[in-house]
Amino acid sequence: MIIKKVMVIGAGQMGSGIAQVCAMNGYDVTLHDLKAEFVERGITGIRKQLKRQVDKGRITNDEMETFLSRISTSVELKNAENVDIVIEAAVENMEVKKNLFAQLDEFAPEHAILATNTSSLPITEIAAVTKRPEKVIGMHFMNPVPVMKLVEIIRGLATSEDVFISVKNMAESLKKIAVEVNDFPGFVSNRILMPMINEAIYTVYEGVASPKDVDEVMRLGMNHPMGPLTLADFIGLDTCLYIMETLHEGFGDDKYRPCPLLRKYVKAGWLGKKSGRGFYTYE
Repeated sequence: MIIKKVMVIGAGQMGSGIAQVCAMNGYDVTLHDLKAEFVERGITGIRKQLKRQVDKGRITNDEMETFLSRISTSVELKNAENVDIVIEAAVENMEVKKNLFAQLDEFAPEHAILATNTSSLPITEIAAVTKRPEKVIGMHFMNPVPVMKLVEIIRGLATSEDVFISVKNMAESLKKIAVEVNDFPGFVSNRILMPMINEAIYTVYEGVASPKDVDEVMRLGMNHPMGPLTLADFIGLDTCLYIMETLHEGFGDDKYRPCPLLRKYVKAGWLGKKSGRGFYTYE
């Protein structure tokens, strides 16, 4: 199957990044969100990112305008009626995703692939609310999307081989490296990353070291580009907690139990960089 028209659901950081890389690589993109102001904020963010590329001499101003011209906006899910693939990048909540996929199943054409950018939730469970489970797949981009090369492609129980190949080819056309992953909680990336972040939070909770010193150990001693607590703030502590809860529930193993300090910070509204405070304070 040849994919030409893409709909991205969710105009936040991830959705906007996915829309940007699709437009930069020749796809016609519809960027959708619940409200026009959310979509416009996403478009503004994309323009800002592209302008930086112009300023650095990586693309021309004409190229920037060409990329932007490929992106149309939407606040109605029925606009999925002419696309070849939908990539959902909404909030990491199973009920929200099930509701979206049930509606998309009604609006999207019969041939269309329904992909989710979920970072941890079961593809098979999302696919079960549709009449096309063979066309439902996970397409997990890394943040920030324009920079990070990896895409985890996750087969659900019913995902067809043709759909997998089409999505893999699309990811490679976006200049990404596609890695095949089976449908287990957290897939590969977050099954490994989140317990490390959770353990780093435990070292602060138990008074082993300060956030800064924990990060210095991992950055300088293990050659990580940033420390796990800085990374947690960047991801969002609420997202970290939700993924840990998904792992804990999915595997039933207490090694995935979220640290009480993580729960406390989230309840306090200390969500990391996006709220101005997490393990560090941001202006």
